[in-house]
Amino acid sequence: MRAVTTGKIFNVILAIVMVAGLVSMVAGCGRDESASGEPGSYSIHDPLVRFKIATTTSLYDSGLWYYLEPLFEEYANVEMDIIYAGTGIALEYGRRGDVDVVIVHDKAAEDKFIDEGYGINRRNFAYNFFLIAGPENDPAGIKGCTAVEAFTKIYEAGMNAPGSIRFVSRGDLSGTHSKEKIIWSNAGFDYATDIQDSGDWYVEAGKGMGPTLLMANEMNAYVLADISTYLSYTQMNPLDITLLVEQDSIFLNVYAAIAINPESDPGTNIDITNIFINWLISEEVQNVLATYGLAEYGRSLFNPIGRGQEDGSADLPGFPPVEAYTEPVPSYTPVNSIIERYTSS
Repeated sequence: MRAVTTGKIFNVILAIVMVAGLVSMVAGCGRDESASGEPGSYSIHDPLVRFKIATTTSLYDSGLWYYLEPLFEEYANVEMDIIYAGTGIALEYGRRGDVDVVIVHDKAAEDKFIDEGYGINRRNFAYNFFLIAGPENDPAGIKGCTAVEAFTKIYEAGMNAPGSIRFVSRGDLSGTHSKEKIIWSNAGFDYATDIQDSGDWYVEAGKGMGPTLLMANEMNAYVLADISTYLSYTQMNPLDITLLVEQDSIFLNVYAAIAINPESDPGTNIDITNIFINWLISEEVQNVLATYGLAEYGRSLFNPIGRGQEDGSADLPGFPPVEAYTEPVPSYTPVNSIIERYTSS
């Protein structure tokens, strides 16, 4: 065990006293407890503040954020600024400190973001599934196939008849794009060398999920999409392309909220973010997810994360453990980080 010098011990004690003094000053100014029920520097009774999130486009294109935004603004007395972007871009906003929280759906990219020290307090709150849609006459013959079989057939048909077979990719480093790459890899293809720039059959949209669906529809092409955006766009803008492949465990699509680490961005609204993440996994919001879209489509567009235990999704590869969506996020306190900084130097 490394020895700690007397000077360092003094600095630690001084740091704790300073923080305690600040907490006392805040308490003396009449601050209430945070929504999590623990002391915090932010109270839901404080004056209106701006809260910034970057969220994946499917939550926007499906209309979910139009519903949730005013609910949280009223609940926490904040004004939300929402940026809609693919997962890759959303995480980059987080790295730059442009937002307080990111909502994304790419486990590998999330892990990297957290390991780099940019994100903390990840909680999963919802899931749905991807699907493959395409021309009704299905020229590649993928209906009823697995995802891997479908991609293989689309590739072979596209290479043989590039003028009549097309696949439209998000091509934007989004969670959907990452899932596409995984399927190509499972089918035995190297994405960079075998798929990208392999011919006119493969088209990179570089757009969000909704616009990519519309582009595929205009081109009468195959496309990988999440079920929520596909159903909502089918109703808003009747599509000629139809759902062809849906039942496959690889299509599991889990959404997570990640707070920006105050250690990487001291200006982030960590207290509001923690309230927000706890709100997403609360019974109130989980009930909203369970019914959102049910009346219009006969099925909810997003599944509350706990439903996985009921419908068997929790047994699928990649489904998060229970603690990843049930343990409340604790109030952030910098005391521990100050102590660690002094004792590890």
